[in-house]
Amino acid sequence: MKKPVQPPMPRATAVVVAAGSASRMRADKLFLMLADRPVLAWTLGALERAASIERIVIVTRPDRIVAVQDACHEFGITKAGDVIPGGSTRARSVLAGVEAAGEAALLAIHDGARPFVPPALIDALVMAADECGAAAPGIPLKDTVKQVDGEGYVVRTPDRGTLRAIQTPQVFDAALLRRALRLALERGLDPTDDCAAVESFGAKVRILDGDELNFKLTTPADFTLAETIIMQDEQELFI
Repeated sequence: MKKPVQPPMPRATAVVVAAGSASRMRADKLFLMLADRPVLAWTLGALERAASIERIVIVTRPDRIVAVQDACHEFGITKAGDVIPGGSTRARSVLAGVEAAGEAALLAIHDGARPFVPPALIDALVMAADECGAAAPGIPLKDTVKQVDGEGYVVRTPDRGTLRAIQTPQVFDAALLRRALRLALERGLDPTDDCAAVESFGAKVRILDGDELNFKLTTPADFTLAETIIMQDEQELFI
């Protein structure tokens, strides 16, 4: 009996947002070393190993462009394409990466400071976005969330079971994301979350289960946790 023919894996271009100032880390966090490589190289390595990613566009500060290109060469990031300067805000940086992605049908927007995203999660998100137009990873909240007013008093307590902490990559139909970002910026909006941009455009976003390891390095405590993860699980992490 013949095995059923599996449909081909959809392909996406990844846009890595690496243009922030990293003020809370008091250093250029993307080039802080984790084991034998900078944070950004770990992030790019995960995308390199994802079967669904065919090209990587990296958006960074103008003064980082050569350093990013050198890191791609040193750590074997063969999918790296353009390394371009970002805009004055995250939304403008993402749009610059979207434009640089050219004719890509699907775009996976990922934070440069999320070094431990599992390649299997990337592939699942690309497949979901290929089906429904927009997909993102999210994890359930562990703590109760309170909405408060300007004076600090509780307004309401949302049902924690319906809430998710959203991660990246967030994957979209390229035309949808391009239109949504352009429209948001034309309206004077500056979304810090790409899902919010397409939601404001009227699109629905499918949320898949994220991964607890896929956290964003934001504070020195996050960096300490990342070092511990690598010491414990280095053979499992994309090297």
